[in-house]
Amino acid sequence: MRDKVLIVEDQFIEANDLRLMLEKAGYQVTGIARSVPKATELIEQDKPSLVLLDIYLKGKLTGIDLAKRLREENIAFVYLSANSSQDVLAEAKATQPYGFLVKPFREKDVLVALEIARYRHEHSLESGFRREAALQKQLAGLTTRSGNWQHTIMKIGMAIQPYVSFDLMRGEFKEADRTRYTSGFLRIGFNEYQRIGVAEFRMMTGLTAQMYKVLQRSDHTDPIAAYYVGGAFTELCSRDPLKKLVTEYFGMASYLSLPLHLSGGGIFYLSFYSRSADTYTDEHLALFNRLQRSLAETIDGALAIEKIPEGAETLKEDPLPPDENSSSISGFEGIVGTSHRLLNVFDSITQVAPLDTSVLILGESGTGKERVADCLHRLSPRKMKPFIKVNCAALPASLIESELFGHEKGAFTGATDRRIGKFEQASGGTILLDEIGEMPIELQVKWLRVLQEKEIERIGGSAPIKVDVRVIAATNKDLEKEVAEGRFRLDLYYRLNVFPIQLPPLRERKEDIPALANHFVSYFARKTGKKITGISTRVLQELLVYRWPGNVRELEHLIERSVLLTKGDTIRDIVLPDQKELNPAGHAPRVKTILENERDHILEVLKKCEGKIWGAGGAAELLNVPPTTLQSKMKKLGIKKEHTL
Repeated sequence: MRDKVLIVEDQFIEANDLRLMLEKAGYQVTGIARSVPKATELIEQDKPSLVLLDIYLKGKLTGIDLAKRLREENIAFVYLSANSSQDVLAEAKATQPYGFLVKPFREKDVLVALEIARYRHEHSLESGFRREAALQKQLAGLTTRSGNWQHTIMKIGMAIQPYVSFDLMRGEFKEADRTRYTSGFLRIGFNEYQRIGVAEFRMMTGLTAQMYKVLQRSDHTDPIAAYYVGGAFTELCSRDPLKKLVTEYFGMASYLSLPLHLSGGGIFYLSFYSRSADTYTDEHLALFNRLQRSLAETIDGALAIEKIPEGAETLKEDPLPPDENSSSISGFEGIVGTSHRLLNVFDSITQVAPLDTSVLILGESGTGKERVADCLHRLSPRKMKPFIKVNCAALPASLIESELFGHEKGAFTGATDRRIGKFEQASGGTILLDEIGEMPIELQVKWLRVLQEKEIERIGGSAPIKVDVRVIAATNKDLEKEVAEGRFRLDLYYRLNVFPIQLPPLRERKEDIPALANHFVSYFARKTGKKITGISTRVLQELLVYRWPGNVRELEHLIERSVLLTKGDTIRDIVLPDQKELNPAGHAPRVKTILENERDHILEVLKKCEGKIWGAGGAAELLNVPPTTLQSKMKKLGIKKEHTL
């Protein structure tokens, strides 16, 4: 006897058809429920392995309400739906189902969907256990590799980052109502963190020692693990001045707190801040509850070792400093920047690249979707196999099927030879379907079956052909809106949306503009043979103010044109498109960001010091920061020595 399945469907004919299909295939149907209360009753009587769940049911409660309970009880479920609005789809997707079936459906579609749901459910649990066990082992070994408690805390953060994203982590040890140790780590690059102790934090914010102590005494601490997003985070900051200051200075938008009770007495508080408003969830709390013992033992061991005098201000996994001329991070070649939104993309790539999971890359035109696809293939076990790219928008609708699946000789007029399609060409490797939102809906059904059954049929062929292909899809369209308006199949969207990666537009990561601009200047200068070393401060300020509707691609083209037109060694003029529509006359002038103000201030000091950073009278001394910290900031803000002359 195969898995037990519960059918939750209020249409009798459809429910009975499903029952007959499943029983014929050897499944045990535990019952048919027309409402959520009845389904709950049947689950309590005989817990199923899988649930086929209609979204719209009799009564006040919907399938989405039941899905939340199924998730809590670790029961896999597949939604049944004829159509869904964009809001309903977003709400359904948030419950993390194991599949979607769009009515009407074939018997084979139902059986394949159940097999995929069962496989994904089992392997997600198994994979989760393996990854968590590896994390536990990694945490246990940290103390033995370093005698510095702060370095151990930083290593804990690096180990946790793939599971719990953060832009700032703070560690604070309290014993007998007294704070003994405090340190923080700001993420400034991929696997690169800058230590921010009390002295550094006071210097940044202008607090006196007494002011900091007052803020610290009013600092809110949670007795158990807790997270704050949205209005809850705003309310927390309103009653906690220290968290409010941290939030305002570093631009944070959500917060997670983990108190660890140490065996030697006292509590160590790990706090995580993110610049994204919806980073933390109940799943993070559940993970931390399972990790509490390992984390407490690791920190106990670190604090038991005598504290080593503090050294480097910037801590990296790789002790070697990055090459000053390098414009990208190893493994992510072709993608330039270190903004928090881009680092989140790097984290996602790192997580999914080693797997065969389908990936859906979302983002506006010009944000670098093809670059991300390149990284996914390059960092995967398939990197030595073919990587085939197909632009669905560039193919006539009549040729897409032949292009993807191939055709036999004589299959249609003009088919004078057998053609091997892109899927067969990519076998063993990866296929990128760019602009997937442009695929005709009649072909979407065939492609869904390719994804589900891992086989294709050439046009005019008589037998299916098995293919082993990792699928990456990309689009600049809002697919949820396309689904709601009937232009994109819901079940196909869900099969693609297993692991979405959302690329931020350039206007949301403006701190990367200096690095991007200098990267393109260097590239096009080499390509054209011109000796152009940089961009003037005035031009760079213009680039930071512009809205970039064409994103990185627009910036690249603009810099290429400017390099061609520039006669000296520095780009001092640039022609930007008219922004009158973006900034209508009469609107208040734009307010500079903290990073822009910080950049201007550092440039002003460097010019005053004639570019000198180290030693007496240097910029680091005037700014009262370690020279290594100043160099790190200059690299992040795209400041080069030629800008100070």
